[in-house]
Parts: sequence; C-alpha cells; structure tokens
Amino acid sequence: MKWYYLSTVAALSLATSITSTAHAQSKLMEVDPTLIEENQPAPPPAPRTATNGKIVKGPAVPPPPPAWIDTLTVDGYIEAGIPINFNQPFNKINWGHLYTDRANWPTFNGAVLTIQRPLDPKAEDYDFGFKFQGMVGEDMRYNHYLGVLDYAIASRTQIGPIEANVLAHLPWVTPLSEGGIDLKVGMFPTYNGAELIYAKDNLFYSHSYIFNFGPFIHTGAMVTTHVKPWLDVYTGVTSGVNTTIGWPGDNNAAASFHGGLGFNFLDGDLTIMAIVHHGPENPKQLDPLNVGWPNTPLACACNPNTTNRTFTNLTTTWKATEDLTFITDIAYNRESGWNTISTTGLPDQTIADLDGNFGTNLAAFPYKPQGADAYAIAQYISYKVNDLFTMNGRVEYYRDNKNFFVAAFPGFFDAANTFHGFPCPSCIFQPGGVGTSYLGLTAGVTITPELPKLPYITGLIIRPELRWDTSLTGATPFFRSGGNGLSKSQGMFNMDVIIPFSIL
Repeated sequence: MKWYYLSTVAALSLATSITSTAHAQSKLMEVDPTLIEENQPAPPPAPRTATNGKIVKGPAVPPPPPAWIDTLTVDGYIEAGIPINFNQPFNKINWGHLYTDRANWPTFNGAVLTIQRPLDPKAEDYDFGFKFQGMVGEDMRYNHYLGVLDYAIASRTQIGPIEANVLAHLPWVTPLSEGGIDLKVGMFPTYNGAELIYAKDNLFYSHSYIFNFGPFIHTGAMVTTHVKPWLDVYTGVTSGVNTTIGWPGDNNAAASFHGGLGFNFLDGDLTIMAIVHHGPENPKQLDPLNVGWPNTPLACACNPNTTNRTFTNLTTTWKATEDLTFITDIAYNRESGWNTISTTGLPDQTIADLDGNFGTNLAAFPYKPQGADAYAIAQYISYKVNDLFTMNGRVEYYRDNKNFFVAAFPGFFDAANTFHGFPCPSCIFQPGGVGTSYLGLTAGVTITPELPKLPYITGLIIRPELRWDTSLTGATPFFRSGGNGLSKSQGMFNMDVIIPFSIL
C-alpha cells in the first residue's frame, strides 16, 4: 500500500473525528451552554514582572525566533517557450538574442532548483546562510562558469550551477556601517543591470541587449556595507566574467573589481544602483593540449592580463504607485583591446596596396588595439491591472560602436569556446571597425491565473509579448528568408510559460 494512501486515510479519519466532536459540542451547547463554560480550564494569568518591589502586569512574552534550519527553503521553477520570428530567418537565428536565439522552435529554457538559507534582513547579531542554485536547460549554454560542466553535455540542453556561495551578516556597527556588513563568498550572478538570469523575476521572456551582452556571473567575494538606511556600498573582487579560479576556470591571470553604490529612498519606493565590473576579460590561451592555439589571440593584439573590459550600469527603479513601476537602465561598456590598427596608422587595404606595388613590408609592423565601446538605455514600465494581468513595456536604444559586443553563438559550445579563447568557427559577428545602433520595442503582458491548490506547484506565469528590432544606421544585421538573407529589422511574437514550485 502506498504511503500517501495511508496518509490520506488517516487524514480523513482525523477530519471525521474532529467533525463529530464539534457536532457533539454544538448539541451540548443547545442544551445548556453553561455546561461547557463550567468545564473549561481557567485561562492562564497574564505575565507579571517585578518593578521596585511591586508586582505589575507586563507585556506578553514574544515568541522565540525560528531555528536556523527552519528558515531553509527549497524551491525553483520550470520554464519553456517559443520565439516566433516573422522574418522566417534562413538560419533559424534571432539576431541580438541569446536565451531566445532559436527562431520558430520550442525552447526548453530551463528547470532551476534553489536550496538556500537566506540572511535575516532584521538580524542584529551574527547571522550565516548559504545559497545553491542549479539549472538544466538551453539557457545554461550562456551561464557556464569556465571549467564547471561547460563541456559536459553536447546538446542545446546543458547543466551547471548558477550560484554556490556562503553568506554572513556581521553586526559591526560603526559610523561607516550603521546597519552592519554583509559578506558573500563563492559563485554568484552579477550585480549589473535591471534584468536577471532568474527568469520568473523579469518582466519579459526576451531579454534586452544590455542584459544579453553584459556580464552574467562571477566567482569571488562581495562585501555590502550598510552605511546608512538609505546608502549601501558594494566592494568586491572576482576572477572575471563567467569564470572560476585557476586553469581551466579562469582565462587569464588577473583579478577584477566589482562594486558600486546602492541608494534607497521613499521607504524603498525609489532605489538606485550604480555598479561597475572592471578587469581583464580577454583569454590567454596557454595551449595545454598542445594543439597549436596561440598564446594570445591575434585579433586582440594585447596583453590579456592588462587589457581591461568595463561594464557599468545605472539602474533606477521607481514604484510610483502600488500598481505602477518605472525602471530605467543605463549602460556603458568599454573594451580596451581588439579593433586593431597597424602602428603605421594606415588601413589594412592601404598597407596591402603599398606592399604589393612597391615591395615594402609595412605588414610586418606590429598592430595596436583601438578598443571598442557600447552605450545604451532601456526604459521599462509595468502596470498591474489586477491579480491576473500586468501590462509591461520596454524601449531600448543600444549603440555597439565597433560591432564588438553584439554577436551570435548558435553552436552548443560557442559561448564556452569564446570565453576560453578556443576557435569558434560557427560564431557570427558583424563587420568590425564600424558601428550599429539598435532600437528595440517590446510590449507584453504577464498573466498569473489562480490555480487550484496543488502539491508543490505554487503558481503559473504566462508571458506573451510582441517585439520589434531595427537598425538605425542602415546596417542589415538581422536574418530573413529569401534574397541575400539579411534584413534591417525583425518582428517577433514570443511567449513562455513558467511553473514555480516549492518543496520546502
């Protein structure tokens, strides 16, 4: 016999007994209510305390705080969707997308499991916690920490950790830390930007350019100093973007800085996060398998340990009313390597012509990087109509000044290969040295229907959206069917379904 069947029978028996008892008491009350009252035990006396030798009434004793283990939670979600591209791209690639990069095909974005004991936000003494979050799904292709299961599964569906860290609250109250200090050590998502890897906390199924081509995850330590109730200071050190520590987890031998300021105004209705991640990100490939990869990628023409990449975000969230929220995300990215030019200052074609016509050897002159940058702004608006519908909008402008940041990684291991510095023949890039300006418009609705009470399942989230992207510079970065297969814009209908669950 199944245990759950026994449990059901026992529960029915208990419910029947309670109902019968209640019915009997009700009948007895109809005869003579005093019979019930006279047989009830007297209420306990109110707590009393001694003050100056006199007994006085005191406040009720507060319940003890929950035990540490009682605040442990185990939950997550399952997400799947479909991005429909009206261009019908010949190569099935939605340009400018990562998690929704496969056109007109169902996508199993991921199943996420989170086991955590979060810090108590009201803790006034030492407090400790941890968080582990793992994912299996197609989104995991872009979420790998180098050297951690990044080549474990040769499929679009892959597996790996998103977070694995320990937490501590240190009640070190000083004039510079009125609220104490929080410490996070291990693997964790970036603090940059408005959108998150954790899908159920985003407004849309598809992601912004700012999210797709910014930092994702880090390994290191982050210290949050609660200077004032309205001011937090973040200071941290990481091994880089999507990296761990040591070979093959780090693609160079230098550390990065991650930090900034957090402001909290209007009782939390207005928050501002100014955050930066800065450090070397170009891979130094040491050719450990002796297959001939260069020690330094030639296209970078740089020292990977001293050539920096900077991601900066200023994210403002204003809850104007109980139902209306505005979010503004401003980003600036800078790569100091790549976009190379000869130290002669002459374009490559000019050098080739001179060498060919006059027998010079200008091509032998070393190359130097000019760098590349991108800047962007995304404005979000969200209005909760009722418990069922929330209307969302997003307008984004993204300028990729030298076509360095926006790219496509259709192969199973393209993203991992790029981070490692391995060859990536299936990666797709726009022509280098020139820039493209993108405009993206997205309108969607979040639908959260009320479900009957189910074991473990805690809700349902459905997010249909319409999205239109275009190039403002005459470039044709998007794909389509027919002709030369290129287009100045693309229109899409996307929708995902998220099923959150809770085990503990």
